[in-house]
Amino acid sequence: MTQRGIKRFLPRGLYGRAALILILPIGVLMLLVSVVFIQRHYDGVAAQMTRNLAASLGYLAREVSGAPDLATAQARLRALEGALALRVALPAAEGAPAGDLRALDDLTGRVVIATLRSDLAGVQAVDLSSVRSEVRLWVETPHGPMLVALDRRRVSASNPHQLLVIVLAAGLLMTTIAYVFLRNQLRPIKQLAEAAEAFGKGRVVAYRPRGASEVRAAGLAFLAMRDRIERQIEQRTRMLSAVSHDLRTPLTRMRLGLALMEDADEAGAAGLLRDVEEMEQLVESFLAYVRGTAPDEAVSADPVALVREAVERAGRAGLSVELSAMAAEGGAAPLRPQLLARALDNLIGNALRYGRRCAVGVEVDAGSVRIVVEDDGPGIPEARRAEAVQPFVRLDDSRNQDRGSGVGLGLAIVADAVRAHGGRLDLGESARLGGLRAEMVLPR
Repeated sequence: MTQRGIKRFLPRGLYGRAALILILPIGVLMLLVSVVFIQRHYDGVAAQMTRNLAASLGYLAREVSGAPDLATAQARLRALEGALALRVALPAAEGAPAGDLRALDDLTGRVVIATLRSDLAGVQAVDLSSVRSEVRLWVETPHGPMLVALDRRRVSASNPHQLLVIVLAAGLLMTTIAYVFLRNQLRPIKQLAEAAEAFGKGRVVAYRPRGASEVRAAGLAFLAMRDRIERQIEQRTRMLSAVSHDLRTPLTRMRLGLALMEDADEAGAAGLLRDVEEMEQLVESFLAYVRGTAPDEAVSADPVALVREAVERAGRAGLSVELSAMAAEGGAAPLRPQLLARALDNLIGNALRYGRRCAVGVEVDAGSVRIVVEDDGPGIPEARRAEAVQPFVRLDDSRNQDRGSGVGLGLAIVADAVRAHGGRLDLGESARLGGLRAEMVLPR
């Protein structure tokens, strides 16, 4: 079996692997102790007890063999039967089996049979399979075969597996105690992973380092890293917001100055006004991008209702958007409504900027929310889809420039919004409309 095939059967979680590391050595150790020590110990006990019994049976066989006739032999047997605690039949009422008999789970029976045959002469067969826990053996004598029956406890320990049960119980107890302590050591690692995952989705959860010194060091390093990243995000957001906001004032003055110019060339003034409008669009795009990266708490919201509101906003703005594949109402999910609404507005705006038709659909299942926006525009080549979600990237080669090229922040805002929800943005080709198909997959 290959290494990859073995990994399929191994646990994937940290708790499962730690339990395997803990339980596997204990199980192997208990198996070795049971087979090597306990069984050998009880084999030795059974051999010693069987030798003592064989001495008594040897004396009984000699007394029977020394009797001149069958009647005398039977009389001697009756005298010794009670003293030796044996049940003897001479001649045997039933014939000896063809071979020795013992149950498959009779671990000491092999030793008992071997010891009786080696220490007692004339043994024809030994039967250890009796349901009454009885040992029966047939011994050849001058007066015919002699059947001897005795209690099985005289040749083996009464509780041969008692020690094994004690070892198993002690092993289970120690494994349980060790697992409890191990779980307490693994819980801080799990909490650290949860805090890191939440921060990757844009949420800051309370976390306090605890556990072993190495885990504490990792937790303190995570907290320091999180603080640095939060400061950088805050500084970037504040800088972009300040720059974009400060640019509005001179742009407004320029627009006002151009409007008040009486002797200005109309063509030149119109060109300057277009430049001012383009700069204002850039500033608005920067502000929208900054608002998209700002933190926003997730709340329980209905994604279907959010999609309907986005389509209604587009309709009020004079855009034609159709709904398709709408899920049933009432599928609440942890969402950031403002961030998701901004992402939907960007997708719908891009779809109608580069195409004439736009279709929006949403599907809600037990594990995720899928929002799909399709258009009939030129789409985006597969080789450039990863580039398209980067900020300030304009794919003029693949989009219709007659409708405006934008500033390259539309899909970047959508991608950031989806990442803030812990989801993903998939770009593809629309099989229905033939243009771009943008699918937002958000976890529930």
